[in-house]
Amino acid sequence: MAKASDDAPRITRIIAGGGKKITTKTSAPSEKKPARAPKEKGDRTNVLRAVGGYLKGSWYELRAVRWPDRKNTWKMTGALIVFTLGFAVLILIIDAGFQYIFNVLLGK
Repeated sequence: MAKASDDAPRITRIIAGGGKKITTKTSAPSEKKPARAPKEKGDRTNVLRAVGGYLKGSWYELRAVRWPDRKNTWKMTGALIVFTLGFAVLILIIDAGFQYIFNVLLGK
């Protein structure tokens, strides 16, 4: 006969960069984890360790990024400039339309 914990759903985590999969079982709904004790006033986490861990993780993520080459960078820059100019023209047209409507309504 199968235990209740065997029927627990499984979670698959994929680690970035390595493609390694880790499958774990979740705890049964009836099982509760013990509550953590509240931190005392003098109990602090090591701030330097936390900042170091953040910088290390950030550096790892930056190494995993596929950066575009010069040709693609110029293409994306050109697309950004064209989009910005088009959006600016659209805003100017809408603004002129509202100005015209308000001038008609106010009788100027």
